[in-house]
Amino acid sequence: MNPLQWNEQVNEAVTKRLQLWQQRSNESPMTWVTELIEYLNSVGVELPSSELVELLVSQICSENGGKDHPSMWKFLHQALSSRLIFPLQLLTLLSYKVFQCRNSHPHAYALFLPLLDQHVFNFHPIASHSCNNKIIKSIDSVLHFSETFKIHDLELGHVFVLFFYNTIIALIDSTLNDWGFEVTFNERSCLVPTGDQYMEIDHNVMHNFNKGDYREQIRKRNAITALEVVGKIVDVGSCKALLKCNYRSCWVPFDIFMENAMDSRQIPIKSAIEVLTEGIKTLQIFNQASWHETFLALWLSALRLVQRERDPPEGPIPHLEARLCMLLSIVPLAIVNVLQDDTENNLSTVPVPMRSQSKPEMKSDGSMKLGLISSVQVLGHFSGLLCPPALVVDAANQAAKKAASFIYNSMNEKGESFTSIHANANTKAGGNLRHLIVEACIARNLMDTSVYFWPGYVSTSVMSLSDSSPLEKSPWLTFMDGTPLNNPLINALTATPASSLAEIEKLYYIALNGSEVERPAAAKILCGASLSRGWYIQEHVVYYVVKLLASPVPSHSGTWGLLVDNMSMLSAVLRGASCVDTVHILSLHGVVPTVAASLLPLCEAFGSITPTPNSTGDEPSTSVYMTFSLAFLFLIRLWKFCRPPLDQCITEGGIAVGGLEYLLSLHNNRVMSSQDKLKSTKNLLDSAFKPVHIDSFPKLRALYCQYKSCVASTLSGISTGNSIPQTASVILSMIYQKMSKGGISSSNCSSPNSSNACSSLINSGDDALQRPVLPAWEVLEALPFVLEAILTACVHGRLSSRDLTTGLRHLVDFLPASIAAIIDYFSSEVTRGVWKQVPMNGTDWPSPAAVLQSVESEIKAILTHVGVEVPNCSSGGSPVMLPLPMAALVSLSITFKLDKSLEYIHAITGAALENCASGCPWPSMPVIGSLWAQKVRRWHNFIVVSGSRSVFRHNNESVAQLVRSCFTSFLGVLSSSNSKLTAECSVNGLLGSSITAPGAFPFVAPGFLYLRSCRNIHNVQYLNDVIVGLVTEYSNELAGIRASSGSSRLKSNETSISLAAQSAKEMATLGATLLCAAGGIQLVQELYKETIPTWLLSSRNVKRKNDNVVSYILEGYAIAYLLMQAGSILWGVGTKLPSSKLSRRNRIIGVHLDFLAEVMERKISLSCNPLTWKTYVCCLVGLMVSFAPAWLQDVKVDTLRKLARGLSRWNEYELALSLLQRGGTAAMGALAELVNVIEFEHKKPRS
Repeated sequence: MNPLQWNEQVNEAVTKRLQLWQQRSNESPMTWVTELIEYLNSVGVELPSSELVELLVSQICSENGGKDHPSMWKFLHQALSSRLIFPLQLLTLLSYKVFQCRNSHPHAYALFLPLLDQHVFNFHPIASHSCNNKIIKSIDSVLHFSETFKIHDLELGHVFVLFFYNTIIALIDSTLNDWGFEVTFNERSCLVPTGDQYMEIDHNVMHNFNKGDYREQIRKRNAITALEVVGKIVDVGSCKALLKCNYRSCWVPFDIFMENAMDSRQIPIKSAIEVLTEGIKTLQIFNQASWHETFLALWLSALRLVQRERDPPEGPIPHLEARLCMLLSIVPLAIVNVLQDDTENNLSTVPVPMRSQSKPEMKSDGSMKLGLISSVQVLGHFSGLLCPPALVVDAANQAAKKAASFIYNSMNEKGESFTSIHANANTKAGGNLRHLIVEACIARNLMDTSVYFWPGYVSTSVMSLSDSSPLEKSPWLTFMDGTPLNNPLINALTATPASSLAEIEKLYYIALNGSEVERPAAAKILCGASLSRGWYIQEHVVYYVVKLLASPVPSHSGTWGLLVDNMSMLSAVLRGASCVDTVHILSLHGVVPTVAASLLPLCEAFGSITPTPNSTGDEPSTSVYMTFSLAFLFLIRLWKFCRPPLDQCITEGGIAVGGLEYLLSLHNNRVMSSQDKLKSTKNLLDSAFKPVHIDSFPKLRALYCQYKSCVASTLSGISTGNSIPQTASVILSMIYQKMSKGGISSSNCSSPNSSNACSSLINSGDDALQRPVLPAWEVLEALPFVLEAILTACVHGRLSSRDLTTGLRHLVDFLPASIAAIIDYFSSEVTRGVWKQVPMNGTDWPSPAAVLQSVESEIKAILTHVGVEVPNCSSGGSPVMLPLPMAALVSLSITFKLDKSLEYIHAITGAALENCASGCPWPSMPVIGSLWAQKVRRWHNFIVVSGSRSVFRHNNESVAQLVRSCFTSFLGVLSSSNSKLTAECSVNGLLGSSITAPGAFPFVAPGFLYLRSCRNIHNVQYLNDVIVGLVTEYSNELAGIRASSGSSRLKSNETSISLAAQSAKEMATLGATLLCAAGGIQLVQELYKETIPTWLLSSRNVKRKNDNVVSYILEGYAIAYLLMQAGSILWGVGTKLPSSKLSRRNRIIGVHLDFLAEVMERKISLSCNPLTWKTYVCCLVGLMVSFAPAWLQDVKVDTLRKLARGLSRWNEYELALSLLQRGGTAAMGALAELVNVIEFEHKKPRS
């Protein structure tokens, strides 16, 4: 059905509504917009409507209209943000009317200027060709562009350019006229009347105003405001042109952060919400972007993250649920924080100021929230990113149907016709990801249900279901009605996300206080779909899951009865929370430190309990061991038990980042901070959570110390208790009870205690058929000695490889937590390299031969695709060998079933195998991958991609090639013409539109492979040199492209320089983001303290293709931007930082500025080109002054004084003064001194 044409009946109805609304001035203009959209939809008028614009302008500018009525102007703001009307058409027609009567109606002019300022660049895509023609004709009939400028076929682009041009001239001319200057320019704006026409219309009115008259005060203020608008329009206009040309670059940190957060091996400790909150504010400042652009870029990055998972390789990694968590929970919560921070800082006023001269772009409740709403609305144009994955098709359709039902019920209540809402033929059937985004925003009060009335938001197919049969009753309604938790209801609730906080709270209290049967059932439900897919209330579900873990903690050790009573409930929580996706969701919400602190008492308690002395298979015994194992393995995953080597060298506050002590220190700091602030709102650090110290848990502390000792030394260096040898013998007899009486002895036991532990097995008999009745801690404490005895026996031929593997499996079956001790010991032994290599030949140990050649060729193809020259990794004709501990570990790992209930073991084992392989020669990872590929064929692609990462651990050249490919795939300039990577130079080129590209091999994008590899690079400091080198190389090539052959001047003018600078900026942004993803604070600190100073001291030795002025300037600019971006990604640009981070930031920045100051004072000589040096310093200081003034507040005054003096010698007086101004009160003396020096220099006679 075609949209209904605007007619007299519609015109009259809308006019009456406008008149009625002006009388209801106490209502929100959003209500008016909502009602108007409802009415126009009901009569089938296509939206946005050009006729509506003409009507609104005629009504507002009539004699009895709303020119001076603030509510009508607020209505225009809402109508523009809701895309009810076209911004270009409204502003053009309003400009013509308002400029003419600005003196007789200064209040209207004052209300018009913020409207112009905020919406002058908001030109949304137009729905149809007919609408396009209507707008052009409407504007041209008033302003006569086609006649004046002799344009026969006037297009919308012509209208925009001419309107922009005439608006700037009109604002300037009007201001000059209002100040009493006679404007004699030849070129005049068609928006401002001239000569007699001007005198007749408006000019004489101003003489009727008294000097103290309120309208005269407004008129004078308007002249100043108009000039401010001119400055902003011109400035933002040029920035927007560059932004549209280089959109991908400015926002790539969003994409890289989100994809990097999906790495399952990292389990981020810091809340993704906090990181993203700072990232949003920082990028908005650095890009000088509107909030609409900022939020739109954020949504698009999150949508790309979800779409990248559309056809992923199957494997034990986070999948779609974690990515949807980012889109529908983390991003909305980060936006909530941004709005809240802005409100707390009191940076804004009301959206349409009457007596205020504040800039509307700084508004929180105004432009920021309107920018958010408009960004979500514009998402409708990105249909390719909105297609819902199969997992959420039903949820998306339900969200769309919810909106349709709301509209249906709203119209039904008002007695209006709703049948003609089907008239919008532009709508598409079904729900999409935008419907889910809208629901996520509504749940956090970021927008309201008025957005349901957006044109095209509700599709025809969904509306047709609005009056159909009611939906099937939700199991949560059944639960809330009081139905007991039976098996069918438990299963239904586990598979269906809860929709309200009340449902979650009721479930929590049942889990805590219900019957013995109800408590584990409620815990299982809580950790089900509500946790993984309850995006609208996910933060509350996370809160209650973590609170359940912390709730039954006894007052002091030794009184474990309360925990034992809750064992079944705790076991259900631990099992549900240990899934790969769930652990990742918890980490994204930033609760890893709190979860770790909650697990300590559980580990201490259940590891200290002696199981009942019954036979094998006794249920209480199994439950105690299983509950302990779930808690303990969960804990060591969080402390990054098998963490990358870089994490072991980074410290914060003297504590190794990622270790158990670090997690506890983070938790305790948060608890103390929460107590200091006395927050009344519910959060993860309320009274349920207390400070936790490892010394309060002696058993856990003893094992943790043993773990660290085992990593650092052999067993001979580990102190043991008297009971350990006896315990080790009992364990050995249990796991090898079917073996001969000859026993196992160890030849390398070096201490009396360990020699007893490694002595012969006890004879097989009745005692050997029973499992030992030992607390879990005692078993774990003895396992290193058991494992040494087993390996030694295997080396001396007294134990076959098959029996060794079988025995290890018996041990894990007996106590699943023993896999941690096995991994710890075997990994340490592989690193020491003292055990012999064993043949993986299919006789002694499993053979990878069946698929090894295929896996190696696929790994080579993946690396070749991303531009990495592969070292010779093939084993050739020689037998495949692995160190004995490595062979034992991989053989054990392939005995585990691929059951979801065993994910808590697979997650530990997989990370350990990859980390352990780093201590072996290069072919080890393909061998391990081949063994697993034979076991799980559907994991083949995942295994091959994982195997391709291992080449980057030790090979610096491969790392450099991969980073270069990242630049090439994103920027497309440094590549050769035949490179496949230049096919799509963008975010999709960098990270891929899907994780694996279709084809014979599972190809991945270079950026994706980099993010999955960079944290395990041993010589990670090498990345600083690589990235700085690529940034300078790119700048040099960019100058060569921009410069003419044989000339040091640019081909074009300042526009070309601006474009070159913008390209250098996007390249520096990419480099900074890749650097921070790999090494965080360690690499950034080295960048400030060593890499950049070294580059400045030695850059003359670098060979360059283009030796011209532009290349030196671009190099300095790009490196300054690289340094600033790297720092801002880690620290932000404000002062809202923990004291330790703030202190570190001040120290690092201070060291770098001290270096610059010493060079300025000529105490250090540089080797770089003087132009590069000058550009670098001016750009760096300018960026700090403009975007990060907080960085300068604690810099030493003497350093600032030296820098300012140096800048003054370059005649950069304004920058020097601004630098000292940002230094605060301490630098006031230096500022006054510099002012006197500058004045004296200016008064000196010129020779």
